[in-house]
Amino acid sequence: MNFGSFAAHAADVEAESADLDVVALVTDLFLEADDDLAVVARFVQGRVFPAHAETKLDIGPRLCYEALARAAGTNVTADDVEGRLAETGDVGEVAASLDLGGQAGLAAFGNNGNDGSGASGLSVRAVYEKLTALANATGDGSQDEKVTLLFGLFNQCSSEEARYLARLVLGEMRIGVGEGTVRDAIAEAFDVPVEAVERALQVSNDYGLVAATAREEGVEGIDAMHLEVGRPVQAMLAQAGTVTSALDDWGEAAVETKFDGARVQVHWDGEDVALYSRNMEDVTAALPELVEFVENNVEPPVILDGEAVAVADDGTPLPFQEILTRFRRKHDVEAMREEVAVELNAFDCLHAGVPTSHEDSSARQTPADGGEDLLDEPFRERHARLESVVDDESAVSDVLFSEDPDEIAAFDERALESGHEGIMLKDPDAAYTPGNRGKNWLKRKPDVETLDLVVTGAEWGEGRRASFLGTFLLSARAADGETGDASGSTERFKTIGKVATGITDEELAELTELLEPYVRTEDGQEVDIEPAVVFEVGYEEIQASPTYSSGYALRFPRFVTVREDKEPGDADTLNRVERLADSQR
Repeated sequence: MNFGSFAAHAADVEAESADLDVVALVTDLFLEADDDLAVVARFVQGRVFPAHAETKLDIGPRLCYEALARAAGTNVTADDVEGRLAETGDVGEVAASLDLGGQAGLAAFGNNGNDGSGASGLSVRAVYEKLTALANATGDGSQDEKVTLLFGLFNQCSSEEARYLARLVLGEMRIGVGEGTVRDAIAEAFDVPVEAVERALQVSNDYGLVAATAREEGVEGIDAMHLEVGRPVQAMLAQAGTVTSALDDWGEAAVETKFDGARVQVHWDGEDVALYSRNMEDVTAALPELVEFVENNVEPPVILDGEAVAVADDGTPLPFQEILTRFRRKHDVEAMREEVAVELNAFDCLHAGVPTSHEDSSARQTPADGGEDLLDEPFRERHARLESVVDDESAVSDVLFSEDPDEIAAFDERALESGHEGIMLKDPDAAYTPGNRGKNWLKRKPDVETLDLVVTGAEWGEGRRASFLGTFLLSARAADGETGDASGSTERFKTIGKVATGITDEELAELTELLEPYVRTEDGQEVDIEPAVVFEVGYEEIQASPTYSSGYALRFPRFVTVREDKEPGDADTLNRVERLADSQR
């Protein structure tokens, strides 16, 4: 497929706002992708490689600016590119505005002649191969090599091609195509049930592979896809909830201790152990004691979900920041191992060897490694399998299955007294759904009144939290009829307070990563943030206050969760804040 054709399809998709029409356009793109389907299915989401792949582009914005400047000519600098970006806010728009192409030199490898006609000789395959070469560049001089390779690509691009190449390189495609769109387009293009596509994506975590399999093998090929030891999948996620709501919905809850650790996915095939972080990064080398533990205490083949927890000499848990130092360590791992001990707390089993009692069951499909996938099994059975494959029971989470809120409260109190964060609540009969933040796993939070508020600013933390945004400025939507600036400025929102409590170090790291792309300006510790992310925030009372533009302030605000299902336009209004304040009186 010609890269210019891909860019044209991307432009059509970006111009369309209706979800169903977007799916139809992506479907057309997939049908035209030919041998490049797997690559196109990733490119359209702004990905070059599968989410689980160890290969990463590792291109920072500055390197991209330098490559664009070189392709634009001697009178353009990386600072010029960055300056234009500050004005437009879109690296694709900047790339499209530059007069690219025609720069001579060895780096313009095989320039197929962007001759001003609006098309180039670039193919999707050529772009993918050059980006793969860029990702594999390591060692001395690798940064220069990356710039040279990227310059060569930009030097061949038409304006429209440059727009989407720049966005692709920086992971900022932003054309309105999410994972659900690609899932639905695969199903539509190749006449495969969407549920089968969803399942295949869960076990493979590779949209390109699933798209190609659906086209070549249909539903039979899709249904035959399984988890693979050594290929990480997205972690199932939890949302905030209460014991009352859990028991109302499920009748019985599985209760576990919530550790202040870092998520780790364990893969063990009998020869090699691989450990992956929540973001599916390979952290095996940083955690040798966990590798040794798995080799000596876990029966392969297996894929486990769990938590790596830093512990003191007396076995008490240490803060999340301590385990983070281990995850980031690439050198002197043994020395750091002596300073910060790490233990495994396994709480789920996604794949395991087939027990003797199951070997003759035709209802269970068995992958090539002799194991079976357990994603669809209820949590209570997955946990039982976990206990059967891990010899050391101290590494397996204790679970209380209970219908009694008082019994659950006592479990929570013991967890807190032991230095942990509290408890997790899980539906005993729910399946494991990778990447899903549904209502089947809950992080217990206090039963308080809450508001859904937009984050419009923040402050950097101090001390051990200095690398995280630690305090968040919250705003309600302007009162009905008081719209302010329709372009999206914070005048559409009225500040109502700041929140900094109820947030663990792990959550701060996640929130910082979530909000950094929306940072507009920084002034010392203060950060101005584009209204894009909605927090659910609990509070004790709403008070009148001249401090904030809403005229109100939240007393004892507490972070509950990110409302990933809400846009800023769905946040609570100042009218609702006023009604709640009046009701208190």
